[in-house]
Amino acid sequence: MNQPVFSVSQVNAYIKQMFSKNEMLRLLAVKGEVSNCKYHSSGHLYFTIKDKMGQLSCVMFASARRNLSFPLQEGQSVVVFGSIQVYERDGKYQLYAEEIRKAGIGELYEQTELLKRRLAEEGLFDGERKKPLPLYVKTVGIITSQTGAAIRDIVQIAKRRNPYVQLILQPAAVQGEAAPESLVRALSALDALRPDVIIIGRGGGSAEDLMAFNTEPVVRAVAECITPIISAVGHETDVALTDFAADLRAPTPSAAAELAVFEYRLFAQKLAEFHSDITYEMTRKIAAARARAEAVGEKLARVGPAGALKEKKVQVIYAGERMGQAMERHLERQKHRLELLAGRLHSVSPAARLSGGYAFIATKENRPLKSVAEIEPKDTIKVSLRDGSFTAKVEQKETGYQKEEISQ
Repeated sequence: MNQPVFSVSQVNAYIKQMFSKNEMLRLLAVKGEVSNCKYHSSGHLYFTIKDKMGQLSCVMFASARRNLSFPLQEGQSVVVFGSIQVYERDGKYQLYAEEIRKAGIGELYEQTELLKRRLAEEGLFDGERKKPLPLYVKTVGIITSQTGAAIRDIVQIAKRRNPYVQLILQPAAVQGEAAPESLVRALSALDALRPDVIIIGRGGGSAEDLMAFNTEPVVRAVAECITPIISAVGHETDVALTDFAADLRAPTPSAAAELAVFEYRLFAQKLAEFHSDITYEMTRKIAAARARAEAVGEKLARVGPAGALKEKKVQVIYAGERMGQAMERHLERQKHRLELLAGRLHSVSPAARLSGGYAFIATKENRPLKSVAEIEPKDTIKVSLRDGSFTAKVEQKETGYQKEEISQ
């Protein structure tokens, strides 16, 4: 029987090749309890994860261990992400860990990822929903714990950048079971005050501490906020769902204050530069316009109709004098004519008649008497002469003129 014979290294190499071709073994998430945990001087981490039915050897190299956010200890329940590979020299397989999370965090992570995908499909994180931050803010609303380091950092940086900015703190719980409801209430209350911008966040902490900012009510409240909002949760490497829903993400609360509050010193300096530039430009333009006007004036003086205007002015003066003389002659003629008419009028006026010995006789009611038929004896009459008047009583009435009276 000619059965082929293989070396140990050949068998191990073949098994390693089989493992490498298996898609499922390339990226696994395995949950178990930590045991035999050893930190090597090289920086590598060797440990075993086990459950009631078995165990699995694991190794995390120093390059991947840098991302481990907590010290791995015996008895911890963890989720290890990595690939199954064969170590040819020893002929054994083990899990090469790329990431390790506490078991509870692993479940929370999966829940967060599912919520993130669902909200993203709704369009809650779309760029079209993002509102631009005002360039020069006067009021900044802050939602965080009133006793945490985040509020101290924000206040310190905001006041350093602009001592005139108004800060409005709306305290809220930022971790624990009551945190989501507290954050939603704070957002509603602060948004109603209409500050220029809102900062929501907290300082660093474990993944469990930051979970309030990954809950659906808080994420939706951030997305629906009318005021432009900055999400600043944890450290620079921490990412929360509020970061996707907010109008802007800041890596830390301190960075959020830098983004929200403009630096007044630079603003005042830029304003002074603008004022100087505008003053210089206006002075230059005015000087140029004055020079052009003077040049045009000189040109007009040389080629303009100044002579013609002077001649017309003389003509106007002469015409005015002739008009004045004509008016005087006209007035003289009218004055002479008026005197003639006045003489004629005087000759026929009652006053002139009275001066010639005539009298004006009227009834006592001042009605002129034109006929003796209008009076009777004993009537009172009024007689007006040149120099006065008197009343008389009729003694006798006669009709017709006596010839002798007329001749006299």
